[in-house]
Amino acid sequence: MDYPESSFNREDESDDALFYSEARLVVHIDAAAITQLKKYLLDQLPEGCTMLDLMSSWRSHIPDGVTTHQVYGLGLNGEEMSNNPQLDHWVIKDINKDSNLPYEDSKFDAVMVVVSIQYMTDPISVFDEVNRVLKKDCKFHVVYSNRMFPTKATKIWKAFDNIERANLIGSYFGNSGLWSVPNAIDISPVGPVVSDPLFVVSAQKK
Repeated sequence: MDYPESSFNREDESDDALFYSEARLVVHIDAAAITQLKKYLLDQLPEGCTMLDLMSSWRSHIPDGVTTHQVYGLGLNGEEMSNNPQLDHWVIKDINKDSNLPYEDSKFDAVMVVVSIQYMTDPISVFDEVNRVLKKDCKFHVVYSNRMFPTKATKIWKAFDNIERANLIGSYFGNSGLWSVPNAIDISPVGPVVSDPLFVVSAQKK
């Protein structure tokens, strides 16, 4: 996929650190979608894993049934991450300014980014870095919905529908690192009550 000029521009190009300086101790998808996310992670996360929650906040939604070794968070708000009971370590870093991740090669058994992919302005560089810090054959899980702060979401993200967004994320994998063929699934809640849609695109480090 080619990215037209200005694809990763945003309405609000002010410093992200300022936008995220105020802690938002709220979840960004509804309870039904969170339940589906936990079911997905229960099935996908290896037992005793060391994992990275990229663009982390005050909740990681790792289900109780998963025993983790160490969970690392990287995000923009220290108050949020310090209130996240599932993080063993956390660091403040703006990956839109500097995509280099402060971790050694092949450190993690899993990496996830949950409902934040729409804010990445240099996703190819970030995916390259995720590939570097993942162990071989381990997965990067990109979870997304239709929820967003619209002024901080990229132009290309807002131009696409949910299906097209899966192809967009697939192109990030295809244009970075060495990955398996990406797998896209719809894990949206099903039932009589309308809930937030939820999708995952994942791939393994080759």
